[in-house]
Amino acid sequence: MSQTTPEQINSSSTDLVDKNGIIVEDLVFSYPNQNPILEEISLTLKPGEQIALLGKTGTGKSTLMENLVGLKQPNSGKIWIQGISLEQKNLFEVRRQIGFGFQEPNDQLFMPTILEDVIFGPCNYGVSPEEATEQAQELLADFGLADVTNRPVHELSGGQKRLAALAAILALNPSILILDEPTNGLDPWWRRHLAEILPELPVQVLLIASHDLNWVRRVTQRAMVLQQGKIRVDMPTEQLLQDSSVLESCGLPLDY
Repeated sequence: MSQTTPEQINSSSTDLVDKNGIIVEDLVFSYPNQNPILEEISLTLKPGEQIALLGKTGTGKSTLMENLVGLKQPNSGKIWIQGISLEQKNLFEVRRQIGFGFQEPNDQLFMPTILEDVIFGPCNYGVSPEEATEQAQELLADFGLADVTNRPVHELSGGQKRLAALAAILALNPSILILDEPTNGLDPWWRRHLAEILPELPVQVLLIASHDLNWVRRVTQRAMVLQQGKIRVDMPTEQLLQDSSVLESCGLPLDY
């Protein structure tokens, strides 16, 4: 597993020799009065990579992702996003770089129509309503949602909600996309449709947490497994999914 060396880190803690991607160094996270959920996590996710984050329920996948986008603050350690140190003073700039998809799309869709949801973010960042609307319509059309742009969220199927939430994220032009269990509640047709869309997205790094092992085989090339608070496995996705002994030892039986 590639790790950051001290020589890469500038004394300002904001600039790296390689400014692209995600770098995590010795991250530790715990909730108050509890044992650490994440311990000494160090990793490098480079531009061009599509990575699966795997592990049993409760191993800290969502917690790690929430640390990467600043929704949770680590007890110790450092995170750099596109060369920017993830700390409070840089949070606005970091979040311009990252698109984060929650497990439940309803947590991200809150406007009267999905078109308004997709427009909301760009308008908050100063894009004109006209330009934001044009971009939103193009995104929704690309995702096959042109016919439902003016419908409220509760009228959409699970797959339509998932793609609408993704369109709202991409409207901000993130360079990094992080998705937490994106196939939850999707039928086989929508899982295939999502798998076809993801590789074509204009993002530098794609990180996906999922229990859907056969699906991540189609959309990622590298897999990391969280176990007991640490990255225990880091190898090509296909190689991991062909190694039943490693999967079993991590509590991830492939056929179930």
